[in-house]
Amino acid sequence: MKTTACTLLLAMLTALPAQEPPGQPRKAWSSIVLHEDDKPAFPPPPQGWDTHRETIPHGTLAMIEYDSKTVGARRRMNVYTPPGYSPGTKLPVLYLLHGIGGDETEWERFANPALLLDNLIADGKASPMIVVMPNGRAQKDDRPTGDVFKHAPAFAVFEKDLLQDVIPTIEARYAVLADRDHRALAGLSMGGGQSLNFGLGHPELFAWVGGFSSAPNTRKSVELLPDAAAARHLKLLWLSCGSRDGLIHISQDVHAWLKEKGVPHVWHVTDHKHDASEWKQALYYFLQQLRFPS
Repeated sequence: MKTTACTLLLAMLTALPAQEPPGQPRKAWSSIVLHEDDKPAFPPPPQGWDTHRETIPHGTLAMIEYDSKTVGARRRMNVYTPPGYSPGTKLPVLYLLHGIGGDETEWERFANPALLLDNLIADGKASPMIVVMPNGRAQKDDRPTGDVFKHAPAFAVFEKDLLQDVIPTIEARYAVLADRDHRALAGLSMGGGQSLNFGLGHPELFAWVGGFSSAPNTRKSVELLPDAAAARHLKLLWLSCGSRDGLIHISQDVHAWLKEKGVPHVWHVTDHKHDASEWKQALYYFLQQLRFPS
């Protein structure tokens, strides 16, 4: 890990495997039992995949503020715009959510989405897109302080903030294609659970949904998909996790449910733990699957 905050969070999660986030629909840490199809869907990333390249165009990462009516406070989110972004050209948007101990800076610290996208766009492997990294802890004190598990209820409240405050702000300030076919939602850990809950709960709003190492806030599979037919209209449904992650049983269960119901999806299992290395490579491949319609 490159940051003290990241190191401390992962140490805490490892040291407290029995701790259960309050009021969550699924059990947290569990013994790992792997199945035959718990395998990588993609090879290891190629050499130089996460190296800064001076010779290519670079996008811009900016921290912006917005008024959240949901929370009743001024809040922040990190926004990436790709190289050559212009108000005259509308682009698709990926809303990228963080974990229980993170905030609007976590993805930048853990995986550097701007660098990954700059490289992928330059190589023709990803579409130019705007990436929005909000704070998924919808409460006035939205800092990851103290016992971060006590903030779990605020992650559920964020559904309203996302739909009524974050998305309208982005669509008012940036040149975006404001329809489901050009709107993606993904996240890591607690943000992975949010993405599956909100994305599958609103198939009319999101056509691309991804859960990376999804946490115990993930709704039970039958509640995630009461109508499996609706999920078949998604452009992409992504599940990924590390094979050494004590939360893999959550993603395994969702994968098994989708498989039983005949819902197309990606199931990508690596040899990582519940860590930044897992989420970085998952994002790298997820970005390449977002082939938005022209």
